[in-house]
Amino acid sequence: MQVSQAEAIIRVDDLVVGFDDQVVLDGLSLRVRRGEILGLVGASGGGKSVLLRTIIGLIPKRRGRIEVLGTSLDGAGPEQTRAIGRRWGILFQQGALFSSLTVLQNVQFPLRENLNLSPALLEELALAKLDMVGLTPNDGAKYPAQLSGGMTKRAALARALALDPEILFLDEPTSGLDPILAGEFDELIATLQQTLGLTVFMVTHDLDSLHTICDRVAALADGKIVALGSIATVLASEHPWVKAYFGGKRARLARAMH
Repeated sequence: MQVSQAEAIIRVDDLVVGFDDQVVLDGLSLRVRRGEILGLVGASGGGKSVLLRTIIGLIPKRRGRIEVLGTSLDGAGPEQTRAIGRRWGILFQQGALFSSLTVLQNVQFPLRENLNLSPALLEELALAKLDMVGLTPNDGAKYPAQLSGGMTKRAALARALALDPEILFLDEPTSGLDPILAGEFDELIATLQQTLGLTVFMVTHDLDSLHTICDRVAALADGKIVALGSIATVLASEHPWVKAYFGGKRARLARAMH
């Protein structure tokens, strides 16, 4: 997908985030373009999820500027922050479904929180989102504890899509899935991105995902983005961590399959 640099939908500049005396993100800058799937890759504990959670406001920053959908999140008041939050959807790593609610009620939750809808319309919209991710009304009647790993991811994705967001944040969406289910989930993400015109910001360590569905890949190391571009561009990087990650046996095997 050709997307111009001018259409950055997420802008991060000189971001510094740390905990106590540990600096995790150290002057990081990044642009996410409208309509792309950007894959963020990095070492375990290297700050990938910290970056995602800082962008959406769950972790405070020490320095830097974050702008989403043309709005700086620094000066935004509570109402403006809520309005921006309604324009993105988030799939957390373990799904983060409410265990005491059914799948259908989980999907309805953002709708209840943000819109004043009749019970019949709530049900209709939630069932439509379940259908969109390949789940049935019967699945909607189940509780999270009754779901397989793949179904949990799909249910959490349906909830993330409840408010028809422009941006979809995914935190390790294929972790814990076998290769077949992971491939199916990648296909689902790619299809939804194209059908709904989503911008997808995906934290991942899944080499297959990076190769098959990402328009661009950003590599995070030493608290900064050290390589950014197509998979071919990132593979050509001379940065030691990038070379080690993409040059390992598992990476060579993944490349051989594409």
